[in-house]
Amino acid sequence: MIGWIAVRLALGDSGGSADQTGAMAMIAQAPGGRILLWAGGLVMAILALWFLLRTWFAARRGHEMKAAVVDALRWSGPAAVYAGLSGMVLRFAAGGGSSSSAQTQSATAGLLGSGPGRALVLLAGAVVIGIGIGFVVVGVTRRFLRQLERSGARSVGAALRITGIVGYIAKGFALTAVGVLLGWAAISADPEKATGLDGALTTMAGLPAGVAMLLLIGVGLILFGVHSALRSRYQAM
Repeated sequence: MIGWIAVRLALGDSGGSADQTGAMAMIAQAPGGRILLWAGGLVMAILALWFLLRTWFAARRGHEMKAAVVDALRWSGPAAVYAGLSGMVLRFAAGGGSSSSAQTQSATAGLLGSGPGRALVLLAGAVVIGIGIGFVVVGVTRRFLRQLERSGARSVGAALRITGIVGYIAKGFALTAVGVLLGWAAISADPEKATGLDGALTTMAGLPAGVAMLLLIGVGLILFGVHSALRSRYQAM
């Protein structure tokens, strides 16, 4: 859905934010959308709890302290992500919530007033850029296929390969753009430049050949969603 909003943005339709909040707003406006958001938020909360349990049992199974810490960190990260997403979705289901751009600006405004705060925002931007580059590398090298093969899948269809390659690269470019804007906000001490995914894609649309890039990223994000659904058949729990 974020990809579809990005495609509409590239085609000149400014209605909706090309981020999670824009997608949730689109769901909320659909018939039965509020019920779907409540269900999705509760499921994400359960999934966060499931990851927390995996964190606990993975740490207990570790024979060495280092292995226990690595396993705990491996599963606690997704637990925090899904807990945050659950809170965001449930706020929208209850009729609240704000755009991710506004949330990002609010979170960075206080930090940019001091040297350590600006360094922290710059570090966050660098981390997001690193994650984005990681997604691009996974797509280019087809590393995601190795992850699926380790789960027991003997052969992966062409649809899963193509959507994975394009989807990972597109998501990587989108995240890299977000990280660049965070770094730019830290260097210039301007929280309005830290605008999240929607702001990054909107800024991209104003660059030379930016509309074509935004269109490709939007299509790529849609394919990443398709890839995520297709890989559920092979994903090891």
